[in-house]
Amino acid sequence: QVQLVESGGGLVQPGGSLRLSCAASGASVTSKAMAWYRQAPGKERELVVHITSAGGTDYAHAVKGRFTISRDNAKNTVYLQMNSLKPEDTGVYYCRDLRNNVWGQGTQVTCSS
Repeated sequence: QVQLVESGGGLVQPGGSLRLSCAASGASVTSKAMAWYRQAPGKERELVVHITSAGGTDYAHAVKGRFTISRDNAKNTVYLQMNSLKPEDTGVYYCRDLRNNVWGQGTQVTCSS
């Protein structure tokens, strides 16, 4: 059973950057369909981006051009590079193994001046 642990969240000013990591253990996430979601206070969890087993990506309109998903197969880790952050990007960010429907515990991202 794969386990996912997110890290890299924190407080950042508008226009700043963060890189989130999703480290997998128990199974490989290489060539697996993976995704990042986020949940803002008082709102439903929403899909931010997913990457297919073949490496194709699909971004939510709100983050397109600012966020980039990638993976390092040697480290069994998926990343989310977030640039030009906005206050509306604030929330808890979760990674998910789509094939096995496994979620990480989440990491808080706060964008505020």
